[in-house]
Amino acid sequence: MKEYGTKISILLGLILSISFFAYGIYEPKKDKEVPRKLVVEKVEKKIAVPVSYYPKEITEKVNHKLDSLLKRINKRHDFHGSVLVAKNKKIVYKNQVGYTDFRKKNPLKEESVFQLASVSKQFTAAAIMLLKERGKIQLADTVNTFFPSFPYKNITIQNLLNHTSGLPKYFWVAEHEWKENRPPTNTELMQLLPTSKAQRFFKPGRNFDYSNTGYFVLASIIEKVSGVPFNEFLKENIFDPLEMKNTYVYSYQNDTVRENQLIGYRLYRGWRHLKIGNTINDAIVGDKNVYSTPEDLFKWTYALNTNQLLSKESLELMYTKGETIYGKKIPYGFGFRLDRNNDKNIYHYGKWNGFSTALTNYLEDDLVVIVLEHTSYNSLKYLNRKIKEIVSKNLEV
Repeated sequence: MKEYGTKISILLGLILSISFFAYGIYEPKKDKEVPRKLVVEKVEKKIAVPVSYYPKEITEKVNHKLDSLLKRINKRHDFHGSVLVAKNKKIVYKNQVGYTDFRKKNPLKEESVFQLASVSKQFTAAAIMLLKERGKIQLADTVNTFFPSFPYKNITIQNLLNHTSGLPKYFWVAEHEWKENRPPTNTELMQLLPTSKAQRFFKPGRNFDYSNTGYFVLASIIEKVSGVPFNEFLKENIFDPLEMKNTYVYSYQNDTVRENQLIGYRLYRGWRHLKIGNTINDAIVGDKNVYSTPEDLFKWTYALNTNQLLSKESLELMYTKGETIYGKKIPYGFGFRLDRNNDKNIYHYGKWNGFSTALTNYLEDDLVVIVLEHTSYNSLKYLNRKIKEIVSKNLEV
């Protein structure tokens, strides 16, 4: 009887083993999350960025013409913003015109802080390249490496960086599928995507389609890999080392409004300025929501272009046109647009909630033009072109 019981036990064990083995074979495979060590290192030292100016006698003529230009567009086109121009890594011109507050008529100051809108994307891209240089990620890693339940498969970090991911618009997801009476954070929206009805536009790598979603996902990857919030990673690894004292990430309803932080406006009936309210999309970071000043952005471009923050190899990747899987070149690197006719013109524009922003890097001329505005100004391309024209004709250095 004992022997019979032993045989039964062995038989049951075999049956269970076969069952588990069969289950393992037929169970749908899940993306494996690769364990990664949290990034504990950060940029500890200050990176010396000399903020130097040309002598007044050299810039007097160009400054006079640029002052006249600012006054004219302020009066005719309702421009309320700041401009900084640098040539050969020295500041040629820095000024602002207009108001911070239209009820109190407070003038803009050097310290006035602007929402950068999509100009923010270059900081997200730089953070990714820092993690790559530290060996924490690879450009060929897929989103599912970090988020196994992410519903859009086979999208690499590089696809996200140069807008070839084909991801749907997160604006639609937040506006139609988010049920809370407050804007979602990056973490909450990433958790919502697996159940979303939003379909991707195309398979990864096939086309170029400018995607805010891609950069919000990149910010989420930065948080996952580093183990710290996105705003903290940028502060510790970019803003503090470069002494960008007036630059930070701001997430609506999650962060405190800072001193000198501007509000966006729009002109109503040609004379009245109305504040632009926040939306359900305003807590998401990575694609927007970096706030800064022209001088801080000068420090940023200086450090980038002199390879003090990232290696020469990383910067070349950021400044190089991407391409589809079919070999078609696209006018975007990592966080930067590239002029279709001149690869040496690196730039980005931004537009969000009344803020209009532009950072243009004319590499061949070693010329940087920064324009930040907060009353829905619509002619940044014209203004950029006009500033470059004035500097080229009136500055001899």
